[in-house]
Amino acid sequence: MNSRQRIALAMQIKEPDRVPVMCQLAIGHYFLNTSFKPHEIWYTSEAFAEALVQLQKFYRFDGILINQPGRPDNFLAGVSKIEETGDGEVLTWCNGDVTFIPWDDNAQFYPADELKPTRADFNTIDPDKLDDIDDLVGYIWNTEHIQTIAGKIRPGPLAEFPPYFFKTIDLVQDMVGDDVSVHGEVFSPLTYYMELFGYADALMTLIKDPGKVHALLERLTPASVAWGVAQAKRGVDAVLISSAFVGGPFLSPKMYREFVVPYEKQVAAAIKAEGVPVYTHTCGSIGKILDLMVETGTMGIDTMDPPPLGNTELAYAKEKVGKKVFLKGNMNSVELLAAKTEEAVIAHASERIRDGKPGGGYILSTACSVSPLMAPWKLELFTPLAEEIGRYDAG
Repeated sequence: MNSRQRIALAMQIKEPDRVPVMCQLAIGHYFLNTSFKPHEIWYTSEAFAEALVQLQKFYRFDGILINQPGRPDNFLAGVSKIEETGDGEVLTWCNGDVTFIPWDDNAQFYPADELKPTRADFNTIDPDKLDDIDDLVGYIWNTEHIQTIAGKIRPGPLAEFPPYFFKTIDLVQDMVGDDVSVHGEVFSPLTYYMELFGYADALMTLIKDPGKVHALLERLTPASVAWGVAQAKRGVDAVLISSAFVGGPFLSPKMYREFVVPYEKQVAAAIKAEGVPVYTHTCGSIGKILDLMVETGTMGIDTMDPPPLGNTELAYAKEKVGKKVFLKGNMNSVELLAAKTEEAVIAHASERIRDGKPGGGYILSTACSVSPLMAPWKLELFTPLAEEIGRYDAG
């Protein structure tokens, strides 16, 4: 059984030959542990695809998550200067804009015009005129982590996508063939909403004017649907809905039901209609909303941060919803980062395999992204461990 088949069975809540292993790596982990410069991974589809496959092979993961769209060809031709500092790379663009990319973290963009608005103004925004918004530095529709589309900001939530959006997917699929499970990612409607206004301000609007929030979410949801469906049609093996930061204490179960469930339900249904599995990534304390997450129609729940990062014990989640959705994660990323010995790492991962394995439907993974500074030797232990104690034919 190959990796792609193994994860496919786990996502169907069936028993493969062994527990699959698939961790999501922070972008800084690719910066620090591949041969590419940070700006190459950040701004070129080719380097990002190579980095994804390099570390999948090195760690022997069963799947790859492609968590950002492809980049325009020759996008870096717009850079006039690249400087390396002790803290990271500084890219100066021909128009005077500056991007700072830490050696171990996401890029930070600074426009030459400091007066440009970084986020939308909730008080003045018109839900019926989102297509008119074209100059928000902090938020560009559907193009996470890149400030322009082919040198020009494209207004409005995208329903159709330029060919380069799919380039990383195509490159990775060509490199791994049918052997590895390749997953795409789309932001949930509420995540797009929070990016539009900034997280603190966006959370306040949920209380201030819920009617307008719903009107905006109705306009944003088709963009999430379109990108998720587009990736499904492109042949990914699953689509992850990134619904970060909606776990407690940010949203109560009541607010989750109101502002998340009806919109993610639309995204999940559209992706599943293409015959592609869909699952949901939510950080934080989700123990009290597991049933609500299932109501969205998702087929799997990812992260399940354990205490003290969150409040989800894998054994509880397995009993509560494990017959309805597959489960992925629950290893404490911070505890693993601090671990000093192989014995400590193996003990932590072994507990998750024991709790998640029965009946199938579990994928061994860290709860959230692997830290940039996580020592590679720790991640190398997971697949051999799954082969040793995670086999279903061994009882």
